[in-house]
Amino acid sequence: MSTGSGAASAPAPDPHDTPAAPDPTPTRKTSMFASLRVRNYRLFFLGQVVSNIGTWMQRIAQDWLVLSLTGSSAAVGITTALQFLPMLLFGLYGGVLVDRLRKRPTLLVTQTAMALTSLVLAALTLTGRVEVWHIYVAAFALGLATVVDNPARQSFVSELVGPGQLQNAVSLNSANFQSARLVGPAVAGLLITGVGTGWAFLLNGLSFVAPLAGLMMMRARELHAVERAPRGKGQLREGVRYVTGRPELIWPIVLVGFIGTFAFNFPVYLSAFADDVFHGGAGVYSMFNTLMAVGSVSGALLAARRGTARLRLLILAALAFGGLEILASASPELWMFALIMVPLGLFSMTVNVTTNTSLQMATDPAMRGRVMALYMMVFLGGSPVGAPIVGWITDTYGARVGFAAGGAVAVAAAAVIGLILARVGGLRLSVGWHRGHPSVRFVPRERQEALAPAV
Repeated sequence: MSTGSGAASAPAPDPHDTPAAPDPTPTRKTSMFASLRVRNYRLFFLGQVVSNIGTWMQRIAQDWLVLSLTGSSAAVGITTALQFLPMLLFGLYGGVLVDRLRKRPTLLVTQTAMALTSLVLAALTLTGRVEVWHIYVAAFALGLATVVDNPARQSFVSELVGPGQLQNAVSLNSANFQSARLVGPAVAGLLITGVGTGWAFLLNGLSFVAPLAGLMMMRARELHAVERAPRGKGQLREGVRYVTGRPELIWPIVLVGFIGTFAFNFPVYLSAFADDVFHGGAGVYSMFNTLMAVGSVSGALLAARRGTARLRLLILAALAFGGLEILASASPELWMFALIMVPLGLFSMTVNVTTNTSLQMATDPAMRGRVMALYMMVFLGGSPVGAPIVGWITDTYGARVGFAAGGAVAVAAAAVIGLILARVGGLRLSVGWHRGHPSVRFVPRERQEALAPAV
């Protein structure tokens, strides 16, 4: 995280020596906006505020433009798949590069590339020449830039604030992104219905000026030095072995892989509900995203106050998230579906922030780029597999079936991986009575054996 060797960064414990789950460390509360006292992080945060609003504008405009040109949810799924396919194919290589390179110059390059992609798409749309394949190419090009940009931004946070405020900074980053979701979709809806989707792409391209300026204004001497990995053979395999040998790393990544592949395909689900189920337009789709953002911001701010990220919280949040998707899929009325978007956003953000923070806190600084790249590759890279599948299910069987199927996968994955983590952590499921009421909870194996009646 900071200071060279990484000794102060709390590297991941050996799973043979300490339980991997759940984390017994008591939760500590901290100031909700503590990280903003750091000048470099403040510049980074403010730049991302502007850029994230533009990003959400483009997401909404892109999805609606594809749906308008094709009338197909599967086409929206293909666009999402192409945007995240590079992460699936090259994500680990991006992590190796990030561990070798200085983060700030790397981000200057990747953010510039993303800006240019948006400006080209804006030019095509505003001149009336845009076709679906143009959007596909732009989505793929944006995905190529994020292969390096995502792990670089994730791991750069520790250089900005150091280990003491990492949990707070990661949570505020998530709150930042989701707060932009309150503004971006609403502005996109106005632009789409008023002047057209091309203006959303143009404003997104221009919004990258803010993070680029923030990066250039940072004081290099105030960054927390992190040892970079030297060039060498086998670094990709080394990163994979590092993760697979630690239950506290591999199982959360597996869980978000299932959720990201099948349950986080909101462009497919929400656009289908807005258009096919409730027969609304871009404004209804934007409203769904805005309401989800309200819950997501709340979840991120609550996470910012927690001092630790516990794996049991991750499992419970994933179960609640999947259950809410199933409930939403059966909602007969627009207002009911829209209302569920708020807690759905809260629990989706709790899953995201808890996984991100627990992985960073348990990883040695020299490996962080590769670990975060693997996390992003699994979480985002699952979309090329999942988005076309859920898009086909949605087109064939309806939006309700598609949404319910995604939620069912999330619930099943959380239940199975929760049991695995409990077993690795030396816990067993205890079913009995507590103060006259039925009780289902995890207890240490030794305690359960002591409570068992003699035979």
